[in-house]
Amino acid sequence: MEEGRFREDLYYRLHVLNLELPPLRERREDVEPLAAFFFSKFLNETPRVIAGFSSEALNVMKHHHDWPGNVRELRNCVRRAVVLCDTPYIKPSDLGLEKRRRTHSFGTLNDARLQAEKAVISRTLRSTSYNVAKAARLLCVSRGTLYKLCGKFGFDLRSGSRDTGHTGQ
Repeated sequence: MEEGRFREDLYYRLHVLNLELPPLRERREDVEPLAAFFFSKFLNETPRVIAGFSSEALNVMKHHHDWPGNVRELRNCVRRAVVLCDTPYIKPSDLGLEKRRRTHSFGTLNDARLQAEKAVISRTLRSTSYNVAKAARLLCVSRGTLYKLCGKFGFDLRSGSRDTGHTGQ
């Protein structure tokens, strides 16, 4: 209205009742009953016999996913699970939440920094055929710093490959 793109009189005609509903991530106790409602609604769309959600699926839905798409996202996940489920109980993989949870979960901010730092160093070393001086210039660090970082992340500069297992944490 302030920008003049919406008529003020129309706003007040439409604005009869204002409901504030917190996002689903703040109402975790609502996830299970909503999922059960959508499950019963979509169960008619499949000829298979599905008994319900596994305890793992309920746990992932209630505690390990923030539902950025709110109730619509939950509805779509349940519909997907009903269509894809090939066992008596819906698993987390049927919901499609397992992959998303893994890709968005770095742990701490420090873990995310370390992971990003390691990826950039690895990519730069490969692009320079493990030429440390050239890689250090591209990364804007001294060669000594790059050697320390390579040791921290387990990169073996002699063979031009990454050592196994050592993460430097």
